[in-house]
Amino acid sequence: MNYEVIINKVQESKLTSTDLVNAPFGRVFTDHMLVADYSNGKWQQPQIIPYGNISISPAVTALHYGQAIFEGLKAYRTHNNNVILFRPDANFRRFNKSAIRMSMPELPEEIFLDGIRTLIGVDSEWVPSHEGASLYIRPFMFATDEYVGIKSSDNYKFIAFASPVNSYYSAPVKVKIETQYVRAAEGGTGEAKTAGNYAASLYPAKKAQDNGYNQLLWTDAKEHKYIEESGTMNVFFQIENKIITPSLDGTILNGITRDSILRILKNEFDLIVEERKVTVDEIFNAIENGKLVEAFGAGTAATIAKISHIGFPNNDIKELNHIDNGITSNKLMNRLNDIRKGIAEDVYGWTVSPIFK
Repeated sequence: MNYEVIINKVQESKLTSTDLVNAPFGRVFTDHMLVADYSNGKWQQPQIIPYGNISISPAVTALHYGQAIFEGLKAYRTHNNNVILFRPDANFRRFNKSAIRMSMPELPEEIFLDGIRTLIGVDSEWVPSHEGASLYIRPFMFATDEYVGIKSSDNYKFIAFASPVNSYYSAPVKVKIETQYVRAAEGGTGEAKTAGNYAASLYPAKKAQDNGYNQLLWTDAKEHKYIEESGTMNVFFQIENKIITPSLDGTILNGITRDSILRILKNEFDLIVEERKVTVDEIFNAIENGKLVEAFGAGTAATIAKISHIGFPNNDIKELNHIDNGITSNKLMNRLNDIRKGIAEDVYGWTVSPIFK
């Protein structure tokens, strides 16, 4: 099937009345969105239409049984005023991996990649240029059968919209090691970017925030012995000249920023890099012995977020920001920014141009 995108533009843009510099994260949206429906066993023609509300039945499957997945990626304005998307092909592959796990139809490349590239081409003027800003893109898919019964839906809706954003975290974050609640277990959906994973995390995250933390550090479901990931990001620790990050074992999201950082570290930094199980005790002892150089999180929304405090079990809070000024995380952030802004050559082939029509 020919999945050429049909474009229906707004008559008047909201951009002239929008303050991009002070836009709160995830609250302001561009003029258009990409929409495609799955029915009769196949994907229908994708369309770019004015951004707006959608009408659904109270009986749609997604509202009752959680058949919903999403992605997050960004577009950037380069130093010479061009617009690029960062690694959308990786988001496409992860989106379809999530779809398979959640018993949903895979999306054709023409709809996801070409559709999003066309959407950003249409709304390219919305990509901000000031420091720390980008255009956050949210593709998602949900089940639309009007049926109250536990089965995979026969019908789905895919939508992608965009939002101009500033930094997700404006300062180093405080994280609490979670040893009571569970984000994901072996055999579960932890590796899928599905809505239910995040819904289950909200209550324990709120409890941590009520106690002065920004996020949780999730541990394994069986023993609460191994660190897995944080609420909005994968996590890295530098112990002396070694960078360690929890290995992907089916319960941890395969972060695209995580993968980008690992590739840069392995190719360009003179540090030992290890993907493996990381115990809570190992990090505690590294802090106690003065060997933990720094800790930071990595994610599309968060980009690279330095960790200033870790709350261990028994309310033992360790402050990290006095140990080091974040030399490695600063270098990584600058390296990623240089690629995204077109200042440095994209030797990894990560940046993609929009499609302008």
